[in-house]
Amino acid sequence: MPRLWNATIDEHRRTVHAAILDTVAALVGEHGLAGVTMSQIAAEVGIGRATLYKYFPDVEAIVLAWHERQVSEHLAQLTEAAAAAAEPAERLRRVLRTLADLSGGRHQHGTAVHGADPAVSLHRAEHLHKARHRLHALLTEVIEAAAGAGHVRTDVRAADLATFASHAMGAAADLPGTPAARARLVELTLSALHRPADS
Repeated sequence: MPRLWNATIDEHRRTVHAAILDTVAALVGEHGLAGVTMSQIAAEVGIGRATLYKYFPDVEAIVLAWHERQVSEHLAQLTEAAAAAAEPAERLRRVLRTLADLSGGRHQHGTAVHGADPAVSLHRAEHLHKARHRLHALLTEVIEAAAGAGHVRTDVRAADLATFASHAMGAAADLPGTPAARARLVELTLSALHRPADS
């Protein structure tokens, strides 16, 4: 086949794939996993059931693929936040704020890196384990840099502080969904990470 034709077909497949993921996210959010069928998804996307089955075997597989895409996007945002500031303390603040925003938006936009959608058993998904590892590595690196610059305590291992910070930012999901509430959570977490006055 001509190269242009192949590129066009690939682009079409990517577009249909993305539309399927977006559609199932909206439908599951509205009806719950048990209330969504492959026929319903196909109709909403505007494709036949046979075509849909060429992409995914069932609704849960679509939800998992959607979740993997969400997690990848969240990790990309966190990496961008880390790269957006040269000063270690500001870099840490930006990463924590981004993580809090992602966690706080979980009820509207799906699952954040360290959460799980109750509609489907995502906590066992391999991509989520990998994402949590990447998140922990990123937080550890940012915290180590801030500690090296004298902004973060060194009496606790950076890896342990990263675990603490990750769980603390996860609490944003239970806060009032306002930027001010998430900002307060970030500042509270930073105060716990800061170097003790007598060290």
